[in-house]
Amino acid sequence: MPTGKIPPEKLKSIVFRRLGIEDNRVLIKPGVGLDATAIDLGDTILVASTDPITGASKHIGFYAVNVNANDVATFGAKPKWFLVTILLPEDADEALLEEIMNDLDKSARELEISIVGGHTEVTPGLNRPIVVGTMFGEVKREKLVYSSNAKAGDAIILTKGAAIEGTSIIAMEKEEELKEVFGEEFVKRAKDFLWKISVVKDALIASEIGVNAMHDPTEGGITNGLHEMADASNLGFRVYWERIPIAEETKKICEYYNLNPLALISSGALMISAPKENAEKIVKALKNENIEASVIGEFLEDKSVRIIVKDGKEEKLEQPLSDELWKLF
Repeated sequence: MPTGKIPPEKLKSIVFRRLGIEDNRVLIKPGVGLDATAIDLGDTILVASTDPITGASKHIGFYAVNVNANDVATFGAKPKWFLVTILLPEDADEALLEEIMNDLDKSARELEISIVGGHTEVTPGLNRPIVVGTMFGEVKREKLVYSSNAKAGDAIILTKGAAIEGTSIIAMEKEEELKEVFGEEFVKRAKDFLWKISVVKDALIASEIGVNAMHDPTEGGITNGLHEMADASNLGFRVYWERIPIAEETKKICEYYNLNPLALISSGALMISAPKENAEKIVKALKNENIEASVIGEFLEDKSVRIIVKDGKEEKLEQPLSDELWKLF
């Protein structure tokens, strides 16, 4: 299998057939394109999600909190409690553990999240640290957003732009090489994309106005995120290349390393499926909070139609086999 996420067909044939017992309190069960679960606790709904940080070695505590908080927020829930597992390579010292914990603590405080437990160890066979997080949040039943509830005719709204996380990771991991090519100021701007990764505010603003589904495109970028949303709701889509924001730093880094920006890890962007009558209200509300947002296309009834329009021509938008980041690492 390719590096990165397990392909959807393997999830269906191997993973989703082995899920233990049924529990009727589980409102959202595992499925393709579903990044969290929702469990009925009576008065409120508990939303939980888990994700590892494997493609970065710097600021992984920051990534762990924010990536997991993003998944919970896309279900309309406020992230509140965090469990974290820290796996360190055998040559790690106390300074590395302290650096990771400082990042975790600072990031959790910024989002008003409590770190409530986890596990920490030195693990044989690793050449870099790995952090695995599990985030919990809660939401009132009537405010729960199902990521599988996109509707044909919905507008697809994208906040910020493509490859935000990928740009920051590459700028940090390839800093010296990129400085020689593009200069120090360019690399600093690209590294600072890191601080755009949270979509908690984006998601909570949009859900208050009225959405049908939300999803944060991570591995496989915008392209994979579109396929995951379409798979979850059994729909097709049409999007427009010219409407997808791609920052100049992202374009230049992707051109230099021959990477596709639409298939590069994109935490920091939020994909929203909303009734067309709500789309402009959502875009305006986000922009009022200094969050860029664009309507990039629409969901379609025919699930076999998944296209991108570029220079006026339609072409099939294939689902990436793995994230572009793995070409470098």
